[in-house]
Amino acid sequence: MLNRILFVCLFLALYSAGSSLSCRWMDHKFRQYSENSLDLLDTMVNNSTNSTEDAEVEDTVAFPNDLYSQASKASAEDKLGFTVQVLEEMAVLFEEDHSAASWEESTVKDFVNIVTQQADGLHSCTGSHSHKKKNKKLHMYFKRLSGHVLERMGHSAESWELIRKKIKTHLMRAHQLVSSLLTTN
Repeated sequence: MLNRILFVCLFLALYSAGSSLSCRWMDHKFRQYSENSLDLLDTMVNNSTNSTEDAEVEDTVAFPNDLYSQASKASAEDKLGFTVQVLEEMAVLFEEDHSAASWEESTVKDFVNIVTQQADGLHSCTGSHSHKKKNKKLHMYFKRLSGHVLERMGHSAESWELIRKKIKTHLMRAHQLVSSLLTTN
């Protein structure tokens, strides 16, 4: 009888430890990392953008609200997977040539490190379902940001300011997605 009770307790402990909603990293670190990444983006602000180019870019690379809407209705695992992909795509984008931006190199490195740590931490929470396919539409969106904004504008300070604004919106939306999982706990 004691063995059965021990087995049940062990099973429940392992099950709850593997559940994405009880992930310790997400419960204890996600908000801190999210706030740090937003703070770093705010320190990178550059007020020299051209509003005409802003409007053109907005038409070319509109924010993917529909993808976030779909993700918000998805399972907890899928929400985390989507958020991990957003964070990974951001890190790749910030690896591009940002020398024309007036940002301190250490700030950009810190930002990329925090976003990467956030992605890794959330990825560790996804459990066995973490090998799902990437969202192709999301990937293409970030490719368009790279091509239509950065490349066409010559990786200028203005193009990076547009990217910074878009990334800030992504971080806030990603934070909402993950926070919706924390409040259901």
